[in-house]
Amino acid sequence: MSKLKPPIGKQDHVRGNANAPVSLVEYGDFQCPHCGEAYPIIEDIVRELGHDLRFAYRHFPLSTAHPLALSAAIAAEAAGRQRKFWPMHHKIFENQASLSIETLWEFGTIIGLDMKQFEKDINDRALEEKVQDDFESGVRSGVNGTPTFFINEIRYNGGHDRDSIMAALQK
Repeated sequence: MSKLKPPIGKQDHVRGNANAPVSLVEYGDFQCPHCGEAYPIIEDIVRELGHDLRFAYRHFPLSTAHPLALSAAIAAEAAGRQRKFWPMHHKIFENQASLSIETLWEFGTIIGLDMKQFEKDINDRALEEKVQDDFESGVRSGVNGTPTFFINEIRYNGGHDRDSIMAALQK
């Protein structure tokens, strides 16, 4: 049984109640089609469970298979510096089929980023290091593909359909 290493902390992008009885962590890749399929399911679960769930997203870009995954992760981190990680996260997954370097810039404009700051941040090596730190934490946690979920710090190995994930969260 794999455990989450490290636990959710200040390094993470988190939504929901910090004191929720259930936490869900996703290791994801913005270009992964399976992550794209899981995205609306997770969003639905986050809405439904509301105050009872804390959700964190960690980057696990599989750059060999998905050449834009790292760029998308860095763009999301750059948006996060302007407190817009989640709007960028949503925009990328909702437009995954048209993902390109150009669309990442368009998404920044659409979600209202200061684009001069975005350009500066996207070129900051520290953001690539943050993505790499997430990836390495995934490796230490036993992640070998995306999406991979952890419920209350224990790796979830069930189906990625709504009913299976919801049942595991409600245990």
